[in-house]
Amino acid sequence: MVEKFHAELKALKKEVLEMGELAKNMLQKSVESLKNQDTELADWVLSKKRGIMDMDDDIEQRALTLLTLYQPMAKDMRTIACILKMITYLTRIGRYGKDIANVAKELSTHPHIAKLVSIPYMCNIVCGMIEDTLKAFETEDLSLIQDFAERDDNLDTLRYSIFRECLTYMMEDQKNITRCAHYMMIARYLERCGDHACKIAEKIHFMVTGERIEVK
Repeated sequence: MVEKFHAELKALKKEVLEMGELAKNMLQKSVESLKNQDTELADWVLSKKRGIMDMDDDIEQRALTLLTLYQPMAKDMRTIACILKMITYLTRIGRYGKDIANVAKELSTHPHIAKLVSIPYMCNIVCGMIEDTLKAFETEDLSLIQDFAERDDNLDTLRYSIFRECLTYMMEDQKNITRCAHYMMIARYLERCGDHACKIAEKIHFMVTGERIEVK
């Protein structure tokens, strides 16, 4: 009975990692499609919306089934609790990727302003955080998430820097208003994705140690 539970939990964790990889790819490729004005890549991101929602539903159902059938305790219980939180945050990250892909399609025929300001760089930081949470979840190596507060502060700084820079371009020429408004919103999306990565890190820390922390 115990062996069967742990085998099913291991399989569930694998599916969470696959979901996390999909969420990260949706975000990463949405910004790439924006940068390169690649509408086909944006369509790929949009096509994954249903898939990530289905994964959310499936993992949740399987996690609840494990709770009902086996009534796990201690770390096993914390692991399932972590999974139930993670899939919510990962779904939101994927949805932000979908939103950015829609913007990429809208702006695909318009030249970029200032090479998209710092949006691609900001995206790289966020995707790195998501990657590290997934590795920490898989390996239980908490050193991977130790500097998340610093990385989150960096994202906040970049968001406000993009906001100020975009305001400047908007005041210089009203033709820049629509594009810059989108840039500012995307920077906000990326900041929120960083916040979600921080929340995932907190849940992983609790899963491993039984101690609650606040990353940001």
